[in-house]
Amino acid sequence: MSESYRSYLINLLPLLSPTNTHFVQHFIIPGISSGSADFLDIVKALGEYLTSEEDDLRTKGVQMLSLVIERCPRDKLNRQAVRVLTTFYCSKLEDTETITPALRGLSHLVTFPSFSSLEVSDVLSSLFQQVKMKSLVQSTRSYVYSIVDVLINTYRDHLKNIGEQFLSGYAALASGEQDPRNLLVAFKIARVILTDFDISKHVETYFDITFCYYPIVFRPSPDDPYGINVDDLKDSLRSCLSATPAFGSLGISLFLEKLAVAPSLTKRDVLHTMAVCFPVYGINIAREFGRNVWNALKLEIFEPTDPLTEEMALDTLRVFVRVLLSSSDGADNTIDTVLQAICTDSLGFVGEPEKAQAKAGIKVLRTLIDVPSKLGVDAINNAMETLIGLFHDPGEVSNRAAVIALLADLLSAFVASVTPDPSTTTEQASEDLPPLIHSSLTSHKDVIIGMFIVGLKSSATRLPGIRGLSNLIRIPTLLTDSELGYIVFETGELARKEPDEAEDATTDVLLLLASIALTAPHHLANQTLPSLFAMLPEQAPSRDAQTERAEYWRALRILSKLCAQPTLFEILVIRLIAKLELLCSLSMAQEISAGGTPRAEEIERSAAYAHALLVTLANTLSTKVSKAPPDPDVPKYVDRLLSHLFRLFLVAAVTSERRIMQDQRLLRAGARIMKLVVEALSIEQQQRFIDGVGAAFLHGQVKAVTGGDFPPLTEEFKPIHVDASTHQRETVILFAAAHIPIRKEVSVMKNPDVKGLSVLSAFLRDLVRWCDLSTCSTLQRGAASELFATLVNKYADDVSDFLNEMRTSYFPATLNDSRVPIEARRKAMDNWVSISRGLVVRSHPLALSFIDSLLTLLDDETVAWGAAHALGLLVADDGVLTKRNGAVQKILHVQKYFNVVLPKVMDGANKVDGTKRATAYLIALASLVYAVPKSLYATQISTLMPLLLRGLEVAHPEIRWQIIETFSDNVSAFSDDELLSTYASTLVVTILKNCTVVDMPEHKVRVAALKCLALLPTAVRYDLLHPYKPRVLKDLAMALDDPKRAVRNEAVDARTKWYKYSG
Repeated sequence: MSESYRSYLINLLPLLSPTNTHFVQHFIIPGISSGSADFLDIVKALGEYLTSEEDDLRTKGVQMLSLVIERCPRDKLNRQAVRVLTTFYCSKLEDTETITPALRGLSHLVTFPSFSSLEVSDVLSSLFQQVKMKSLVQSTRSYVYSIVDVLINTYRDHLKNIGEQFLSGYAALASGEQDPRNLLVAFKIARVILTDFDISKHVETYFDITFCYYPIVFRPSPDDPYGINVDDLKDSLRSCLSATPAFGSLGISLFLEKLAVAPSLTKRDVLHTMAVCFPVYGINIAREFGRNVWNALKLEIFEPTDPLTEEMALDTLRVFVRVLLSSSDGADNTIDTVLQAICTDSLGFVGEPEKAQAKAGIKVLRTLIDVPSKLGVDAINNAMETLIGLFHDPGEVSNRAAVIALLADLLSAFVASVTPDPSTTTEQASEDLPPLIHSSLTSHKDVIIGMFIVGLKSSATRLPGIRGLSNLIRIPTLLTDSELGYIVFETGELARKEPDEAEDATTDVLLLLASIALTAPHHLANQTLPSLFAMLPEQAPSRDAQTERAEYWRALRILSKLCAQPTLFEILVIRLIAKLELLCSLSMAQEISAGGTPRAEEIERSAAYAHALLVTLANTLSTKVSKAPPDPDVPKYVDRLLSHLFRLFLVAAVTSERRIMQDQRLLRAGARIMKLVVEALSIEQQQRFIDGVGAAFLHGQVKAVTGGDFPPLTEEFKPIHVDASTHQRETVILFAAAHIPIRKEVSVMKNPDVKGLSVLSAFLRDLVRWCDLSTCSTLQRGAASELFATLVNKYADDVSDFLNEMRTSYFPATLNDSRVPIEARRKAMDNWVSISRGLVVRSHPLALSFIDSLLTLLDDETVAWGAAHALGLLVADDGVLTKRNGAVQKILHVQKYFNVVLPKVMDGANKVDGTKRATAYLIALASLVYAVPKSLYATQISTLMPLLLRGLEVAHPEIRWQIIETFSDNVSAFSDDELLSTYASTLVVTILKNCTVVDMPEHKVRVAALKCLALLPTAVRYDLLHPYKPRVLKDLAMALDDPKRAVRNEAVDARTKWYKYSG
């Protein structure tokens, strides 16, 4: 080492502190790494400081040496250097001034590869003899635990050879540790010792230094900088308590003691720990303490302090019983006294079904199903026989409901024990039910079915009876096909009853029948469905026939719930399409109804009935398609369902006379059916279907979608032609529905036209002109908007010429031209928004251009409000551009849009000039914030607050509703005292103005305002809102007389919360 290097090193010592250790990192360590300095040379250079009699210099010398070791490359210390440093550090442990840096150095030295087992004994001997843990601070003690942790993981075999000295020495070191940071490491070390070392001579010692911490009562402060997790601490201790069976006798005694006196939270911790420890402690301990354990658990189960503790006690009992039955000495064939006590006590409570403990007794017996034994099977048999006897006892008639409920609960355990994974077959699942239990169930099956069927006859026993039957049918291979048919026969009648007659059991009955439909659909097809179809009239009921209408709606709702199964759905489609075709044929055959009712009224009634039929098909299809994966039978209904619907709708469209299928409600329902079926098709199937739809709607080849069946045309079918009739134009909703769910891989009109432009671009251009016509209805514009959004989103690269034309020609000539009539500009804006949304969702480069064009309209007072509202629509969920529909969605497209638009909108909103322009920016801000997730603007709520409060002054109910909903979603942000102190008065007063019918006619806004007002007392400190409490209560008193019930209900809730609001 050069003299200059040594001089620099010496001069560095006075500056050494935890904050300037970079000198070590940037001067000394590079010297060692480059070889210009040897580690022992550094020790020699520091020699006079390492041995100085001045405490401060000596401490700094050892501190520097430890810092060097901490940062020294691991390959720069040889065996000799490690040996010398180990000896040196061990000697410094005697010195109270240098013990902390010495331990720090050792904690790093033991990790060096050149540190060997020869030094382990010296380090441990010094630690055990010279370190007095109770006199050291937490950070210094942590070095000790770090050293032992490294040694026990790296030199475990050597420590085992040391044996008694190590075990007793470490126990003395760890005794009395209180800091949770150190305890996490100490528990980790103790776990290794308890599992890998022979502690037979130190059981009580290690029991004392581990169980003394149980249970953990440590609670970190909310601002704890160390991030100590209580659950981690508990889990680490629990791993120690369950590390060795040697703790069995001592541990169980302590657990039982704690369980008897602990509060609920601690009880649950004790029960959890017992469940973890029982399998380790073994069967001998379980039998030795069996009666005491059962007595303790029995108290928590039959007289629980809370449901969570009861559930935890049952879980612990389940583990305990499994341990009792774990021996291989034939325990299942001998009557274990502990198990016998469990069964006897539980059966005693089951024999008194009117008491609350009876349910607990069933829960205990259910644990025996999970770990079956002959004694457990006998107990379950006895329980079933007891309940059967009580049911048939004339003196127990009043308790029949409780008896059936208990039996249903017992059967639910059998269901849980055989519930298969999704990949498990029914045959595999049935094998999971032990033969003894299956035999027991089979022997009592007939009587149990009879009990549940009898229970269906009375309102008091109906619901538990249905639940019991549901459990029976879910046990694989238990019921025969004829027994399932019998259950369908007896329960089917309940489904057809009026709700008041069936005591609101309809939902449970339908769930039962739907479960049977999965395995035995023929019973429902033969017994249940015919009577339901019989409830559907051939013609629509008259206007005064309210009972008949309610009956067919009820039948259709039931059919929708039951017929999702493929076989039943096929029957449903056939029957309902037949009804629909009959309605249409009757409509065409009758000019005037039998009673002289005008034809228009007859068609209206028939349309309402047809709408109910289509909605039923749509709801059932939604159930089938929403599954993961969708039902495989759905694609076949392109031919069996959609072709029929197309024929009915298109026949009506090309007829000048009024027809049922021209009704807009039916068109919407038909479009929904179409979207659901097309969604379930493969790409190849979608391609074939779209080709047919294009041929029909663009070229008039209607037979391409009707299965080749269509009557002679009375007029050409050309719905997208500017001269098309209203009825034809409205079928475009079906054309749009066919395109919305298709995948982007499906080819749509991609061939070039005569001008070299794509057919798709030409079609979209024609569709724009079609939408701009004055005859275009709301339904037609909605369908066109969906087409614009989905086609532009999925095929943006194929319609670039159309998009450029929209920017360069359409926008300046129509949207941005003040000479164009207002109504035409508003229609054009709908088109622009739909196209823009398709681009925004896929983050297309042209999206920014379309957005900027829309922003310029905020300065045009004529269409400013419409443009402002549209800015929120661009990122609102429209149900069209979704992943489910195959839309091209880019990650964070909403965030990108928000980051672009918000600054511009806020800049305009801050310009308070009282004009419509300023108001438009406030509307834009409200629409934008409402449409995006609150996480995007949560950090800016303080900046947005004054602008949103100004927005509540806008005379636009929809905007007010959006702002109030935004406030409700962010009420937690109002807990910011600074924010509330600034805006509390304005917030409360402004929301109050929207609570009464005099100030706000729109009831939706009043409901939202009252909900928001009710949230404030739960989030805001009382002293901030106290001055406004009298006024709030006074104004809410007026809202109690609101003409709308929903408003009155919210007013009651809000006034109650404000009345109870206090400091």
